[in-house]
Amino acid sequence: MLRFLYSPVQSRMSSICHDNCQVPVSAGKSKPLRFLITLANPHRRLRAGTATDNPDPMLTLIKNANVLAPEPLGHLNLLIGAGRILWMGEDKPSLDPRLLAEEVDLEGLWLTPGLIDGHAHITGGGGEAGFATRVPPVPLSQFTGAGVTSVVGLLGTDDVTRSTSSLIAQVRALREEGMSAWCYTGGYHCPPTTLTGSVRSDLVHIDCVLGLGELAISDHRSSQPTFDELVRLASEVHVAGLMTGKAGVLHLHLGDGERGLSLVNRALDETELPPRVFHPTHINRRRALFEEACELSKRGCWVDLTAFPPSDDTDEVGAAAAIGEFLAAGYPADKLTISSDGGGCLPVFDKQGELVKLDFGRSETLLQTLRQLLQNGQPLGRILPVFTSNIATLLRLAGKGRLQEGADADLLCLDETGELRHVMALGRWHVRDGEQVIKGTFET
Repeated sequence: MLRFLYSPVQSRMSSICHDNCQVPVSAGKSKPLRFLITLANPHRRLRAGTATDNPDPMLTLIKNANVLAPEPLGHLNLLIGAGRILWMGEDKPSLDPRLLAEEVDLEGLWLTPGLIDGHAHITGGGGEAGFATRVPPVPLSQFTGAGVTSVVGLLGTDDVTRSTSSLIAQVRALREEGMSAWCYTGGYHCPPTTLTGSVRSDLVHIDCVLGLGELAISDHRSSQPTFDELVRLASEVHVAGLMTGKAGVLHLHLGDGERGLSLVNRALDETELPPRVFHPTHINRRRALFEEACELSKRGCWVDLTAFPPSDDTDEVGAAAAIGEFLAAGYPADKLTISSDGGGCLPVFDKQGELVKLDFGRSETLLQTLRQLLQNGQPLGRILPVFTSNIATLLRLAGKGRLQEGADADLLCLDETGELRHVMALGRWHVRDGEQVIKGTFET
């Protein structure tokens, strides 16, 4: 049993109790250390939906960090242990050196929450141009090496040769390898593919399932769901969310169809379903769709950009440009999210539905978009919520998207240009000095 206890009603000194060993710890001049770690079982989970079954019992002290939580907090020191942020303060705490695994001086570099990729094909996507175009599963380092410490997986066009069960298995694999992961049940089509036989049952009985997605609308690859089918599925996820405390989100793939978001607007007009249930993605694939989504955000819906790779499509709105326009126009800043479509197929079709071009999504486009925004003069504290806290709030991801005491220790260290220096996921370094130090099971 390892027990670390400090209470402000105690004296300024507390102790680490390991068997019969007492080791004094001083809180220093700043605010008291207020935390409690109990590691009765070293293999217990720290928190539902997160990774690191075997947290490091030693402490890491991070010094001189320019913290954006995502709002700017100035230069702080952080104490990390058992996968969590245990303490944050201006003064360096005085700790017995036997407790520290390491002490890291960031010398004023930015420290931010880890990025949350809310839409990734973790089992691989694709298949629109034949079986040979099925993308393989995305390995751990393609997420953490791009600053992504939390991911939400889903199925897309191919919800036949890929299944909800394989998706859940990949979520569990990524957790075992050291990052946080969840998923949606279903896929493009209606009725949705499930594990237990119904969408509501999947959400209620499977811990990592947060909602239904990506259900396709306004796309020739969709099942052409009717209004009644759409709102019935939305009600399923909403009620399951009420039962479980989960997000209960209907994550909607938007295609190039001219109907755009008309079904969602009609649902808000004609039903009692709350706006937060509907989360449309790929909203920047057409200028008219982006403008429609901006207006939808004013009705209370979170709307999701895709960090598409650079394209020659003049009607597409680049992710960095879309974020800049959205914020400058005064739309609700807390209702905008961004995801990568990592591992997914990014096809281009002609008017006859024939494939003319094919690319694939990568999580690294999130960080590329962030850097582009910085180059455009956007303050990091203004744009960071789009990549972190906004999606954490929508999906009710406890301990994610913010740097605060008690939150998961998912950290990015960036230089002034946005280049990635270090990545910590649940208290373990995955990237140090730009080098990947933890890789997936089958990575070399």
